Amino acid sequence: NKMSNEKDFASLENDFEKLESKYNKNKLNISFNRAAFIFFTFILVLLIFSLKAFYLSGKKLSKNKTINTNKEIRSNILDRNNVLLAKTIITRNIGINPNLVIDKKKLILNLKILFPNKNYKIIQDKLNGNKFFYFAEELNPENYEKLMMLGDKSLIPENRITRIYPQKNLLSHIIGQIDNENNGVSGLEKSYDKKLKLSNQDLKLTIDIDLQYLIREELIKFQNIFSSIGSAAILMNVNNGEILSLLSLPDYDLNQRQLLDDKNFINRATKGVYELGSVFKTFTYAAGLNEGLIEPKTEFNNLEKKIYCGKFSISEYDDKIPSDLTAEQILIRSGNIGSIRIAQKVGIEKFQKFLDNLGILKKIEFDIEEVGTPLKFNWGKCKLATSAYGHGITTTPLQLAKAYSIISNGGYDIKPTLILDEEKRDITYEQIISEDVSKKVNLALRKVVTNKEGTASFANIKGYEVAGKTGTAQKSIAGGYSGSKVNTFASIFPASNPMYVLVVMLDEPKPSKDYMYEYKDDTGWKIKGTQFNTAGWTSVEVAGKIIEKIGPILATKY
Repeated sequence: NKMSNEKDFASLENDFEKLESKYNKNKLNISFNRAAFIFFTFILVLLIFSLKAFYLSGKKLSKNKTINTNKEIRSNILDRNNVLLAKTIITRNIGINPNLVIDKKKLILNLKILFPNKNYKIIQDKLNGNKFFYFAEELNPENYEKLMMLGDKSLIPENRITRIYPQKNLLSHIIGQIDNENNGVSGLEKSYDKKLKLSNQDLKLTIDIDLQYLIREELIKFQNIFSSIGSAAILMNVNNGEILSLLSLPDYDLNQRQLLDDKNFINRATKGVYELGSVFKTFTYAAGLNEGLIEPKTEFNNLEKKIYCGKFSISEYDDKIPSDLTAEQILIRSGNIGSIRIAQKVGIEKFQKFLDNLGILKKIEFDIEEVGTPLKFNWGKCKLATSAYGHGITTTPLQLAKAYSIISNGGYDIKPTLILDEEKRDITYEQIISEDVSKKVNLALRKVVTNKEGTASFANIKGYEVAGKTGTAQKSIAGGYSGSKVNTFASIFPASNPMYVLVVMLDEPKPSKDYMYEYKDDTGWKIKGTQFNTAGWTSVEVAGKIIEKIGPILATKY
């Protein structure tokens, strides 16, 4: 039947179209899956090669020595007048990895052309090894560029944080140093390490760079004149403890990054612990006044020239000292026996407490860690006697400066500092002695300088009312004392209204036969040389010259 055949054909055609459509769809799916598989495989291979390349490059970089750029910074350090004392810069260094050198002869030839003055025998020896070494450090941009233009893969550049100190030696014992890892290792760089790294603010000091320079010049000059092995000086405001200058010789250039094993480079101003001699007689006199046991005119009669304590004898340093003296005259003429008599009146317990209140006997808290600890001892009758005139008792020049500040400023405790802090400037500390006692001591110390019988006449500089006390002490050695001396002068000025204390200490000075001394008594007398190796002929002269130089600055600036 024709109708039936047409229906069958149409049905068959329809089935064929469905089958063809399904086939094409499956074919499309297969093509898409195949393309996806190929693309995925390509990405996987690319990823594997990328990872391998990254690994190899990382391995090569570690072999070449990783560039060590320390991102930490350090704040600037300034003096009280904003003069730059320490600053951080980024420097460029170039090292050599011998393992990457292809042609040693060619490399050395190229380096010789650029840097002809280097020791290439040493460099050749290092190239024969396999350890990385620095060829040039702290390069300027021009030389850095020249080296990098060689295109030698063995030349490894490195950026490093470098601390520069424009004042070189001038503040070496104050500022201190850092190591190659930007860590402070001494001075303020160490004690303020964390603050310098984390703060963006400059660290401002109490130091006046002009005063520091002038005092250092005088110390160097007189170190040559008196052939001392070292010296120290401290200039401090007696009312707030701000240190305007602190020096110790010998010093060193901070930019050299030296490792100093020589003990002679010790910070004598803060770390050195010494018997300082008769400067302690001021404390004995002040203790007697403070306890109400003596007055300046209190008489001490029939003072012996020599006394004994156990098997040891104690004598006057000068037989010409009269046997009858007032308490004030004992200090002016620096009497040993008279000072012992005053101390005996005060007694061991009260004298010890008085010295302790002045901060003499224990380690002082300070802004740098290089601080000495006074030697401990057992108190007794003999120790009381010798301590009265500064024998057998030790302290540091810094603590001496603090004690003289307290004695002279009306009796108020202070805290010596190198850090300028406006908020702490007007803090009033505990009063240790009365203002009346302070005035009486200042008057006596002025007479030590102005009276003929005094021991510090070379410090009588016109216009500055210098007052003070000398101290001449033998250096202690194992089992006794040597012939070498430590000569000290602790001065305050102006005596009528004290503002500054200046301590000058000379370590092992010798008499000068050629130095010309000039008397300060309006006579115009001069004398060439002296045989006396005492503080009055050494440290006092240095202090006088220092005050002459710095006086005008103090008068105009402060």
